[in-house]
Amino acid sequence: MLRIGPYALPNPVALAPMAGVTDLPFRRLCAELGAGLVVSEMLSSNPELRHSRKSRWRGRHDSELSPRSVQIAGSDPHQMAEAARYNVAQGAQIIDINMGCPAKKVCRRAAGSALLADEPLVAAILGAVVAAVDVPVTLKIRTGPTPATRNGVSIARIAEDAGIAALAVHGRSRACKFAGTAEYDTIASIVAATDFPVFANGDIRSPADAAFVMRHTGAAGVMIGRAAQGRPWLCGQIAAHLSTGITPPAPERAAQFALLRRHVAALHVFYGDYMGVRIARKHVGWYLQANNASSSHKKQFNQLLLPAQQLHYIDSMDSHDSMDSHDSREELAA
Repeated sequence: MLRIGPYALPNPVALAPMAGVTDLPFRRLCAELGAGLVVSEMLSSNPELRHSRKSRWRGRHDSELSPRSVQIAGSDPHQMAEAARYNVAQGAQIIDINMGCPAKKVCRRAAGSALLADEPLVAAILGAVVAAVDVPVTLKIRTGPTPATRNGVSIARIAEDAGIAALAVHGRSRACKFAGTAEYDTIASIVAATDFPVFANGDIRSPADAAFVMRHTGAAGVMIGRAAQGRPWLCGQIAAHLSTGITPPAPERAAQFALLRRHVAALHVFYGDYMGVRIARKHVGWYLQANNASSSHKKQFNQLLLPAQQLHYIDSMDSHDSMDSHDSREELAA
């Protein structure tokens, strides 16, 4: 059984923290559908941003299943320690440190995956955060700054020595961003060099992918990112496959519409009518894309301005043009 500190996870499949994606409504839905761990969107360690509207949304985890994992980002050890203490006081049960984000606006502040090029600073940040809180601290990284300077093993050893409870590794370097394909040999080397649980991440789009990556790397678990967009049931499918060797089918078309409608309604409640309508557009777009829906549905949906209009459109969507349940499409959704 995979444990993070005192927490025994129900399965080894985690939903990756993704800014603009893994808000509370999406995390709740993925957890309900079988994800063993869900992690919040990234929160800045800058105290000046702590009470911004975006931070208030990202910091919410009411009615969320335990353990509640909150990701923080920054480059100053003192600020990171303070951010960890603050979020634990707000109810976080696990603090996750972001050293994996390749976004320019994050790396420009020498945070995210930019930190991988400065191993002494990595050690200082990890040590400060672990010392600041009494909850488990986890870390997400990439394989290194560039393909030529993959120092993931060195970073992982620093993390283990600092008391990090678990590590997630995306199989690309910072320079790669999301281009090309993920490589898993570095993750396998990290697993071999350390004793704490390692989650393999990157290009895991199906239960078969997850099983291959687990075999190849020896990782304790997998972390699912972009592939879960529009498929909140994917983590649960992967968990079932890893446990039994059998992949449950994706939900039937009617059940997918019901989930989509419930998800959109939850976004309206969480963000309010104005922002809820706008944030729902990207989630609906991902559902439609994941199911090879007609592009006209996305275009028409994006023109709607009121919550009731969005819900009505989902109810009335032409099933023949949207989530076709033909076997080939079900395989794609799986």
